[in-house]
Amino acid sequence: MFDTIVIATDGSDSVGRAVDLAVDLAARFDAAVHALYVVDSGEVESSPDAVREDLRDALGERGYQALDDVLDAATARDDGLATTTEVREGQPATEITEYARSVDADVVVTGTRGRHGENRFLIGSVAERVVRTCPVPVLTVRRLTDEDPRRVTV
Repeated sequence: MFDTIVIATDGSDSVGRAVDLAVDLAARFDAAVHALYVVDSGEVESSPDAVREDLRDALGERGYQALDDVLDAATARDDGLATTTEVREGQPATEITEYARSVDADVVVTGTRGRHGENRFLIGSVAERVVRTCPVPVLTVRRLTDEDPRRVTV
């Protein structure tokens, strides 16, 4: 059913549940995992010239850490899981969609809220654009809050 799963991550806490779910799906279907982090070129280009390169570097470092978190989750679930990571720069929704096409993904998994999620309405703007434009199915995963009755603490 699933051979290739793309996980779009921004390194935020809210994407953790999406990563866990995607890794679980990959392990169950013996699918390849492709983890992608996109440095938002709009965020970089709108910053002052004096800090632009520092911001680009910081966002890139954040990306590598986010991808390391996906690798750790994949290894913890199944150390034989084929996992590929990539950092790209551009408009996040566009890059996620193009990446999904390029690897012939069966599904893209993303969180509904990102780094700027607290001020978004219902679904994050990047997730919304990916849902609307991506040619493959997109699974959006909502982060459960501590107050959510479906959240179970063991």
